[in-house]
Order: sequence, then structure tokens, then C-alpha cells
Amino acid sequence: MKSTAGKIPDSRIERDSMGEIRVPAGALYGAQTQRAVDNFPISNLRFPREFIRAMGLIKLSAARANMDLGLIDKKIGSAIVQSAQEVVDGNLDQHFVIDIFQTGSGTSTNMNANEVISNRAIQLLGGAVGSKKPVHPNDHVNMGQSSNDVIPTAIHVAALESIENALIPALTKLRRALASKAKEFDYIVKIGRTHLQDATPIRLGQEFGGYARQAQLSIRRVEKLRESLGELPLGGTAVGTGINTHPRFAARAIQHLSKLTGFNLRQAENHFEAQSAKDAIVETSGILKTIAVSFTKIANDLRWLASGPRCGIGEIRLPETQPGSSIMPGKVNPVIAESVLMAAAQVIGNDLTVTLGGQSGVFELNVMMPVMAYNLLESIRLLATSAVNLADRCIVGIQANVERCNEMVEKSLAMCTALAPEIGYDAAAAIAKESYETGKTVREIAMAKRIMPPKRLKEVLDPMRMTKPGIAAKGE
Repeated sequence: MKSTAGKIPDSRIERDSMGEIRVPAGALYGAQTQRAVDNFPISNLRFPREFIRAMGLIKLSAARANMDLGLIDKKIGSAIVQSAQEVVDGNLDQHFVIDIFQTGSGTSTNMNANEVISNRAIQLLGGAVGSKKPVHPNDHVNMGQSSNDVIPTAIHVAALESIENALIPALTKLRRALASKAKEFDYIVKIGRTHLQDATPIRLGQEFGGYARQAQLSIRRVEKLRESLGELPLGGTAVGTGINTHPRFAARAIQHLSKLTGFNLRQAENHFEAQSAKDAIVETSGILKTIAVSFTKIANDLRWLASGPRCGIGEIRLPETQPGSSIMPGKVNPVIAESVLMAAAQVIGNDLTVTLGGQSGVFELNVMMPVMAYNLLESIRLLATSAVNLADRCIVGIQANVERCNEMVEKSLAMCTALAPEIGYDAAAAIAKESYETGKTVREIAMAKRIMPPKRLKEVLDPMRMTKPGIAAKGE
């Protein structure tokens, strides 16, 4: 039999209200976290860094508030603050181990944070990990709080930070890239299309200006979320009544949280709404879905406009980023646009999950908060990274195929639209029909029929003229 003398144990015994349980020796989490690990072997999905950071910010702010109010010993409170700061900084992420698909309130993750911060504070004070002395996960780290108000507060804070620090800068970069192309392409006239059929001419710069406006409106939409996400449930504790919390705790904790994040955060006007409903999260996801739809429109247009290179529309050329086929030599595909489409589809799917989650607020608590948090934050991240990648690897390198644009305009039957105010709709339609049947251009047929003086015909059929409002009126 091998001797075990001198071996470091690989686990320790922890205790909670349900009894004893083994916890990995090096883990900073405790019994309740371990039970959740055992109970929820559902997926490999974990809360992202943004959410863990938000949890650290909340616990840090709570500890400071409790010290301000004289509710907690300064020595213990300072150790909690220091430990929570390590959570904020990402130094303890490996100890946040619970699956997203867990208790619907996120209680397991709140206790994960409480236990990690408690045990790290105990280490800092020279105590034994797992002893709950001198820092208790519930009595000290969770003082004045409940999972039911901490978890939704963390969702709001994480979403606000992600939107402000990642999504808005990414959308701004995309808007600028599109606006730059709109200016660069403003002199290029191409054929417009409605119903995938030829329509009257449009400038390529006008098309890109439309995309830039979509990006600009996306920024405005997410900026408006500062109002709804800035209202926090913290202070409602279990059911919104604020039981077991100091009457000034929430205001003081949120004041500290505002300073740490730089956001205008405030206590919920009605804690029963803030905890039982998750409408602000559903609203946020809906706006993210709207942005995903905008991205889909832009990415799809780019693919179509660049289709070819010889047998498609081919009015623009996208940057060549990688070989497009394992069997067809020389083929290059619009892969950046395709990646945007897939990311957008994921965001749209995430919104359905968030919507269903929002419907799971029954009486005083929503019971799908973890999956709502995960999907919401993933959507923000996907939109931000996709916007930057689209701008950097696609938009800035787009080139216009001027010759192809001119060719398509001249061949279009829709040129007849400019003739209608001069010769009437029916006569113009007859020219369009003859153009289609003979293969001749509208210009060639109109000249042959001498429907108006050559100089006037040239003016009327000037493609650039057709892209400017109000100048096609008869008798200008």
C-alpha cells in the first residue's frame, strides 16, 4: 500500500445548511457553489467576463455602503473591497464555475461570488479558506442584498458597460467608414433596384449614405438605453420590499457604483416592477435585434452589389481576404459579409430567448435571468466585433466598378421614367417595351423616333440628373 504521508489533499470538506460536501482544495468557492456545479452539468456555457466584473463592482459597492452606514467592521469591509476588486480585475475568474443553465434567479452565481470574495478576504486576513471566519459569505459579503436584486443589477451594469465601451465605439467606426465611402462614391451613378428589378438611377454614394445612416441610427438607439438600464433593482432584496436591508443602503451602494462605472445609475422607482419584470432587458435585446437587422441589410447589399466577378452585378469590388473554394481555383467569396450575416442571425435568435425569458416573470421574480444575461451580453459582443471587422476588413477596401455602373445604367429600361413627364406615361412605356424586345437602349430608340430635340433628350436622359430631386419636372 502506497504511503500518503506528506501529500497535499486534493479536496476539503465544506458545510452549508444541507450538510457536508467536498470542494476542490484550491477552490476559493464553497459548498453552495459546489452543489450547483454538481446539480447543473448542462453545458460548457459560463457567465462572461463582463458579468463577473459587474458582480465584483456590486459587491465592492455594497461593502463600502455597509461600512459607510456602520454596519460592518472596517477591517472586514476593507478585505471584502480588496477581494471584490480582484474579481473586477479578472484575477479570480477561474473560480466562477457555474453553468448558465442553473437556478432561474441566478442564486448559485450570487453565492459563487459571495463565497469567492469571502474566502479571498479570509486569505488576506490570514484565516483558513472555507472557515467562513472572519468573513462570512452571507452575513458580510451579501449584507443588504439578495440574489433577486443583485443578479438583475449585474445584468444592467454589464450591459451598460459593454454598450458604452464596445458597441458604441464599434458602431461609430462602422458609420465613419460607410460615410467615407458615401463621399468617395458620390459622383458615380448606377442603376437603382426595387423588387430585384431595374429602377431609376441612383448614385453609389447615396446607397452608401443610406448604410451610414443606418449605423448612425443604431448608435442613437443604444444611447437611449442608458435611461432604462440605468435604473437598478438593488435594494429590493427578496421580493421588492427591501427586507433585511438598511433603508439607506441601496442609495449609498448605487452612489458608489455610479462612481466606479461613470454612469448615471439610480435606484428603481418601483422595486416590485424592477424585480418581477425584466422589461428593460427585453427592450435592450429588441434594439440589438434591430441593429442586427440593419447589419443584415448592409451585408446582403454588399454581397449582391459585388456578385460576379463576371456573371453577376459587379458594381463594386470587395477586398479579397481569402481563397473561396477548395475545388474552384481563383474563386473569392464575400466572407466578411457572410460572417456578419451569421452573427446577426445569432443576435436575432438570442432576442427570442430573451423575449421568452422576459415572459417568465411570475409574481415577484423572473426565473430565467441567467440565460437572459448570457444571450444579451453575447449579442452586444457579436454586434461590436462584427461592426469593427466589417469596417476594417471590408468597407474601407471597397472599390467601385465605374465602367460596370455606367454600362448598367445605359442598358436599363427604367431610363424611360425620365421621359414620362415629357411624352406621357404610355408613350414612354412603349419605348421601354421596344427596348426590351429589340435589345436597343432607350436612348437609341428615342433618338431614332426623334421624340424631342437631341439637346433636350440628352438633358432628360442624363443619369446624374435623375439622382437629384425635383429637376425632372416638365418645363424646368
